[in-house]
Amino acid sequence: IKEGKLELVKIFKDEGISGSSELENRPGLAELFNFIETNKDIKGVLIFKLDRLARDLYIQEHLIKKLELLDKELISIKEPHLDSKDPMRKAFRQFMGIVSELEKAFITLRLSGGRINKAQKGGYAGGATALGYLSKNKELKIDRDQAEIIRMIFKMKRYKKMGLRAIARELNNLNIPTTRVNSKWHARTVKYILENPIYRGTLHYKGNKSKNERLALV
Repeated sequence: IKEGKLELVKIFKDEGISGSSELENRPGLAELFNFIETNKDIKGVLIFKLDRLARDLYIQEHLIKKLELLDKELISIKEPHLDSKDPMRKAFRQFMGIVSELEKAFITLRLSGGRINKAQKGGYAGGATALGYLSKNKELKIDRDQAEIIRMIFKMKRYKKMGLRAIARELNNLNIPTTRVNSKWHARTVKYILENPIYRGTLHYKGNKSKNERLALV
């Protein structure tokens, strides 16, 4: 900070990562603290808004305290009067942190409610897709090639009476690809597929169960 002006030294980003993410999932934030700890001439940290530092109030206060211990000033573009040493401003900052947490909770609740409603109607509520399906325009579709692998597994179990390890071994011998590159089939993977209700047209999401015969593979 020089004569009331800021000299920008380095920019740190957490690309595509929300301020609500856990600290271990914030590589940009970790790099920032490592940089200011090793560069003693850095006077402070400039942020756009306090909730970009962290939305969780506890984490937010922890990071601010850490900056204080490092004798670094925290400057917010949207909150120009931020001052952790002033008790009134500190109380206001913490209040705004609570508001940010509430906003985050309401967004999560609204999104979750929409997904639950969609799941109850037999729709795709989001998340990782099971082998045999693909997500297209937020809808679950059958992947024809992968669907044949699923049907093969069920036939091995139902008609050939093969065990889990035997099925996995046969799939590896036939060079049937898994969802992961250079990965092998294992008994636990086969077990998961055989027990997954989606292949019989039943979808589960947060305790909600619905039928969708269009997605049944067996």
